[in-house]
Amino acid sequence: MAKQILKAGTSLTPIPASIISCGTVEGKKNLISLAWVGIVNSDPPMLSISVRPQRHSHQMIKDSGEFVVNVPTRELLEAVDYCGNTSGRDVDKFAGAGLTALPASKVAAPIVAECPINLECRVRQVIPLGSHDLFLAEIVAVQANDEVLENGRLSAAKVHTIAYCSGEYVNVQGGLGRNGSHFRKK
Repeated sequence: MAKQILKAGTSLTPIPASIISCGTVEGKKNLISLAWVGIVNSDPPMLSISVRPQRHSHQMIKDSGEFVVNVPTRELLEAVDYCGNTSGRDVDKFAGAGLTALPASKVAAPIVAECPINLECRVRQVIPLGSHDLFLAEIVAVQANDEVLENGRLSAAKVHTIAYCSGEYVNVQGGLGRNGSHFRKK
């Protein structure tokens, strides 16, 4: 199997495309689309997001210490792209993307009503890395629509999430099998 050596870079793909909400429902609020989002710990449940310091949402997250990771579906692709390529300094991204801000259960940042999964987060640490700052955050609450659950668990086949891969959005299809199913042929 032939391989080519590529320039070192961000080649881990695909990665989930998410809409991050910050601010407050009543006051200043914003959305930013990020693909650099990932789970980093299970107890306590934690995730990380990486945000360029120049981005409008960066300071809002840093000041409030809270944000929500909203998991969009394929049907929200246009909104995801809009929120990643429009500055909240210039426009109200909720209005521009046709999205609804609703109160979260444990943080001041709003959730995006149209997203079937919302992870409410509190920042525990900010680590400057160079081009981006890494926000390590504890997941303090999760909201999920009934239609994406199966036996009380999230179902990848029902969520219809999207991912980002080298400048392209791609479908994430579910249903390959369960962890521990021993897929090896005997």
